[in-house]
Amino acid sequence: MSCRSRAIREQYYLRTLLSRKVDGIIVTGRRTQARPPISTNLPAPVVYAFISSSNPDDCSVVPDEADGARRAVQHLLAIGRRRIAHVTGPEHHHSAKVRAAATADTLAAEGLALVTPTLHGEWSEAWGRHAAGILLSADIDAVFCGSDQIARGVTEALREAGRDIPRDVAVVGFDNWDVMVEGCRPQLTSVDMDLEGIGRTAAELLLAAINGDPVHGQRALPCRLVPRASTAVVAPPGGADR
Repeated sequence: MSCRSRAIREQYYLRTLLSRKVDGIIVTGRRTQARPPISTNLPAPVVYAFISSSNPDDCSVVPDEADGARRAVQHLLAIGRRRIAHVTGPEHHHSAKVRAAATADTLAAEGLALVTPTLHGEWSEAWGRHAAGILLSADIDAVFCGSDQIARGVTEALREAGRDIPRDVAVVGFDNWDVMVEGCRPQLTSVDMDLEGIGRTAAELLLAAINGDPVHGQRALPCRLVPRASTAVVAPPGGADR
């Protein structure tokens, strides 16, 4: 579907909602990148959730993706990993750029750098597997992936190549998508963007606006790291008594 046809359909839905005298509207989308406002001077308040409005006066609630990337890297550093690689989505993609920049900045603050330049590709397991092949020749002890799909591909390819996860290489994903994190072997540590919290906050702000107390500007909610077996601290061979 072209951008023009999507815009026409969106305006049709907007007119339909307004004709039904709705009290307020929440706009959402699949990407966090800012988008143009759906319209101006609407008779009902609007809140943008997950996606944001390019108008700084509009009310938007988004995940703090840079915060999520920082948490992922800090977790890897906390478990003793220093030779970290980053595999993520397309270079032009807003989320990929934000997460990659925060990853590099967090390492730089500790006097470290990525083992290889950030590896950009598709948001897919196939790209994760391909990227893992590139990383096999690098001296890495951890990989932070820009999505759980990528992380699953990385994990599977490294295991097939004989690398133990997490003893040899710890892996962290992003999204905390249950299908991916639970299906990964071992189960995947991941960053959760708290989509439920974003939805709840957007609803609360919309109700406040309907009641005459609008809030303007963007609110970025913190992410949380959900640790699982892919970054578990591994005891040395022989156990503690050795």
